[in-house]
Amino acid sequence: MAEPVAAMCDQLIKAVNVMMDAESSQRYRLEALKFCEEFKEKCPFCVPCGLQLAEKSQTAVVRHFGLQILEHVIKFRWNNMPQQEKVHLKNCAMGLLSNGTYPILEEESHIKDVLSRIIVEMIKREWPQHWPDMLTELETLTNLGEAQTELVMLILLRLAEDVVTFQTLPTQRRRDIQQTLTQNMDSIFSFLLTILQRNVDEYRRLKRNPSQESKAKAHCRVGVATLNTLAGYIDWVALVHITHDNCRLLEMLCLLLGETELQLEAAECLLIAVSRKGKLEDRKPLMVLFDDVAMHYILSAAQSADGAAMCNKFSDSQSVHGPGLVERHYTFLKRLCQVLCALGSQLCSLVGSDVDVEVPSNLNKFMEAFLAFTTHPSQFLRSSTQITWGTLFRHEILSKDPVIVKMTTKYMRATMTNLVKTGFPSKNDSPSCEYSRVDFDSDEDFNSFFNSFRAQQGEVVRNACRIVPLEAFQIASEWLQYQINTPIDVGTTMSKTAEGLCSILSPSVVQWDAMTFFTESVVGQLFKNVEKEKLPVDQGIELLQAVLNYETRDPLILSCVLTNVSSLFPFVTHRPQFLPQVLYKLFASITFEVIEESKAPRTRAVKNVRRHACSSIIKMCRDYPQFILPCFDMLYTHVKKLFSNELLLTQMEKCALMEALVLISNQFKDYNKQKAFLEELMAPVSVRWQSEETRHVLWDPARFLSFVGADQTTTDPTVEDMTGINRSRISFCVYTILGVVKRARWPADLEEARAGGFVVGYTPGGSPIYRNPCAAQVLALLPNVLALIRTHNNLFLPENMARLSETFARAYDVMDVEKNVVLGLPQPVLDIYDSPVYKTTLERMQGFFCTLYDNCYHVLGNAGPSLQQDFYTIEGLAEQIVNSVLVNLDNVPDHRLRPMLNILSAELSCPFFNFDHVVELKCALMCSAVEYYESLLCPLLGPLFAYMLQRLNQRWLIINQRSSLCGSEEEEACEENQVTQEMLEEQLVRLVTREVLDLLIVTCILKKAPESAGSKEEIDEEEMMATESSQAVAVTPTYPSDELTELGKCLLQHEDIYMTLLTISFNSLSWKDTSNCQRTASMVGWTLLRQVVGGNLLPEAVTWLYTSVLKGLQMHGQHEGCNAALTQLAFLIYEALRPRYPELRVVMTQIPNIQVETLDQFDQKILNPTAPKPGEKKRKDQFKKLLAGTVGKPLGQQFKKEVHIRNLPSLFKKVKPDTKRDIMDNSESTGLASLFAPEQDDV
Repeated sequence: MAEPVAAMCDQLIKAVNVMMDAESSQRYRLEALKFCEEFKEKCPFCVPCGLQLAEKSQTAVVRHFGLQILEHVIKFRWNNMPQQEKVHLKNCAMGLLSNGTYPILEEESHIKDVLSRIIVEMIKREWPQHWPDMLTELETLTNLGEAQTELVMLILLRLAEDVVTFQTLPTQRRRDIQQTLTQNMDSIFSFLLTILQRNVDEYRRLKRNPSQESKAKAHCRVGVATLNTLAGYIDWVALVHITHDNCRLLEMLCLLLGETELQLEAAECLLIAVSRKGKLEDRKPLMVLFDDVAMHYILSAAQSADGAAMCNKFSDSQSVHGPGLVERHYTFLKRLCQVLCALGSQLCSLVGSDVDVEVPSNLNKFMEAFLAFTTHPSQFLRSSTQITWGTLFRHEILSKDPVIVKMTTKYMRATMTNLVKTGFPSKNDSPSCEYSRVDFDSDEDFNSFFNSFRAQQGEVVRNACRIVPLEAFQIASEWLQYQINTPIDVGTTMSKTAEGLCSILSPSVVQWDAMTFFTESVVGQLFKNVEKEKLPVDQGIELLQAVLNYETRDPLILSCVLTNVSSLFPFVTHRPQFLPQVLYKLFASITFEVIEESKAPRTRAVKNVRRHACSSIIKMCRDYPQFILPCFDMLYTHVKKLFSNELLLTQMEKCALMEALVLISNQFKDYNKQKAFLEELMAPVSVRWQSEETRHVLWDPARFLSFVGADQTTTDPTVEDMTGINRSRISFCVYTILGVVKRARWPADLEEARAGGFVVGYTPGGSPIYRNPCAAQVLALLPNVLALIRTHNNLFLPENMARLSETFARAYDVMDVEKNVVLGLPQPVLDIYDSPVYKTTLERMQGFFCTLYDNCYHVLGNAGPSLQQDFYTIEGLAEQIVNSVLVNLDNVPDHRLRPMLNILSAELSCPFFNFDHVVELKCALMCSAVEYYESLLCPLLGPLFAYMLQRLNQRWLIINQRSSLCGSEEEEACEENQVTQEMLEEQLVRLVTREVLDLLIVTCILKKAPESAGSKEEIDEEEMMATESSQAVAVTPTYPSDELTELGKCLLQHEDIYMTLLTISFNSLSWKDTSNCQRTASMVGWTLLRQVVGGNLLPEAVTWLYTSVLKGLQMHGQHEGCNAALTQLAFLIYEALRPRYPELRVVMTQIPNIQVETLDQFDQKILNPTAPKPGEKKRKDQFKKLLAGTVGKPLGQQFKKEVHIRNLPSLFKKVKPDTKRDIMDNSESTGLASLFAPEQDDV
């Protein structure tokens, strides 16, 4: 046998060398790989070959392959190997541990790794039952030297990872091994700490002697390995082991923070330990880390690491990416920061709880250290502290502690620096840049992080303001005054628009931006947390005057100024005489231009200033309408003056001012007066919109295209677009209709509404019926809005597409901004404010079509809640909407469908069954809305859902076919643009599918409101937890009877609509969209189906429904959340329908690898009502095992060879004695028990 083994080894060595040789051709490399794989699968003498190749005389690559062969044998042949071969292989493997490796500093890490894997694979199959002394053998190995000790550490770490962290074993084997580890944890931890202490002591002793450097390094390597192993156990062992012997482990870890070579690993262990959750009384001993000695070690290590991290900071001042940062020291600093954060969290959990924990006496020392990380140049370290700051400031007891109160002000001042956006990795203008080059891949990456970081800080500042609101306002006031008095610094990156203007990264802009954000956060809390009498009104007004008097022509700075005006406006309510000054400032900004009378397109920065001013006026009129009412005439006069010049304002700006006027007019509280005002306000729009010329344009696609200039060829972009005025006028009309219908309302108080003439009657239930003063005008304009929607849809007909000129051939395409959002691509962050909003005539036309289309649907969506019965009772309304909204949808692209679906689900359906979303409406109006379900919503939603089902089926069929072709050899290389287009199309289909589901849910499924309305923060946290807990939505066993909305019940009365909704829901389970699948399975599927479970369903329908769920499991079952939701749905269907439909059993028998006997046993429990049923959880677990064969695997797992690990007789389960069999007669059992026994004389 020796000769064939030697010959095969020679061939394997050659094959391995060919595979690893960079000069080998692809063909030879593949042939060598095929030879090696076939050898591992088929050769009968893998073990001798593997052992021979693993000898130290071979090269590292060959040795690694030899060890891989042994690992393969254990993983895939172990179950069929004779006992003696197993014993032989085990002994040889232990021999390799003893003397099969080079010294610790010479041996390759991949050799150590594969050797440890071999031992762990045997442990997973035989320990503890057949290898009871495994731990003792490993302990004995550590006496042979540092190399063996390191290998033992690697084995213990890998074992913990496989068993506990990754759980790569069958349940029973995992339970046996984990429980045995837990039973022996005292001795394991004692062993690990002894190894650590011994090697650290040796390392410290030998490192002082230069002649013993290699020995010192060897002991250091063992120390590192031991710490890594400890990290693998600290995460899950009982806390008592971590805090045993007066927290000896924590003490050792703190001491090791001062050892440069061991500090990072020690910090990792410490972080895991102090981050542990569990019972509060078990976590109490962790407070020992607040002891002066422990805190001294942590802080000293942080100071040393900070100095060491930047020790070469100025070594290469000319190079932007010079070697200024020692990454290991910086990583250590991050870990220490996380340790302090975790300590802060533990402090917040324990103080004030049932566990008796006092506020630490040295809290000030801890907080100073924590503040040091918050003021560190690294933006990452600063951001890491924010969550803990917020927790401290919200804590009921700690937030009142004098140390925290004092620290709050210091935090505020630190935030002034932290909010300034500096530290871009491509730059070198801040100490933060050096750290950013380690933490971020690009400026876009940094920008995305910083936006999130800033939002975090805003939340923490708001929390801090609850503690020291007046001090915070004083800081904000000083900062604002400082900025006003500081000359503008344009910096090196000037604007491209005009000389002397700032860019988005100019020093002054980033300072103004940071200050504005801070002031906005602080002032908002000031009015919430300070009594009215104690408000610093005089100081606030003085500050507002300074802002109003500040003059600048820089649009980026002016935008910040306007935000400050809005923030400080609440002070004006205490000094009304300053209101005209505020309005003057805002109106001046509405017409802002960098260069007066310029014909060049406005940049985004200029447009933002103007839009900002409009928004500020709307916000003031919305929040303080009664306060601004005395200035109504002045405002109206000024607006009419601005409107007299048609080119002075954009259509959106005009509409914003009209909205502001309408908001104030709501305070007239006189129906006739407000109606007269609205008629006057809308008169120009009404005349133009209802003119014969406009009607011809809006009703005829060809005339419409000609009117807006989409059929004209433009060769010179500098030539003025003569049809632009036509587009503006149409846009203005639609904007105005939308603004009025959205803002005009009746008084919220019933008595005021009745006195003002807004109440026209009462429902049978006694609830008032209101009328809107804008109803008459809007209803007169509505037919042309519907005509415009119909014309929009018809623009996509082939004959109308052909009318587009070459210039505007892509006018209906997805805009680049929207495309980036759909594909999840980052938006450009730099210099965007210098560019025009629309750079080309094509972009301008795209923007016109897109905005107009959206606004038409918004008009329709707002008409219901605004006009109510005046809208619902329009004769033939359902038919009119269907004949406009649903016309020619086959040709309408997906990105144009989304506004319709969005607005239908968010606005149109909302008032019919959830009036709480509209503040002005009363819940009693539900009664009046029900009357229109049958006449309006069913005729509209029925055809819409039927069409969307057909469309989505076609779209997903195309996507599936495209996916199946991707692997074909005939496929040619695609152009990058084509690939991007296909990705865009697929993602749009996914989004449309989700929006159809949203519409289905909002119309049919009654969402359960929380019992008490909590704060916004509480709601957000609940939603976040519901999202993260993927199984939470799928475990509810029963459903209340009122899960359907009233509209849903109405829709389900129509059999055709009901079947459409069911088909959409169950088809979508197997479409390639996991989030859609999970939502449908958990929220929709059973809710719809349970309505007819008791009826007579066709067997074919039942089979199809159940098969659809199984298809979903095949497609998405590898995802935990989908698996839970789909299994729950399948379980509910099977239990409810199996007694009456034996066809379900036929479906089940087709599941791969199903055990029919187990299925029959499960069926018996369902079919026999008298048989005792196990608990629901147990039934679900049994059912889940029956479905296991349907669960699809991810692509990376589909062709992976499965590893089978046999269960051994359980050590922790009482086995019932078998009376038919004498255990003592079982000689095989005796042999298995002695397997790997140390008494055998073959080790």
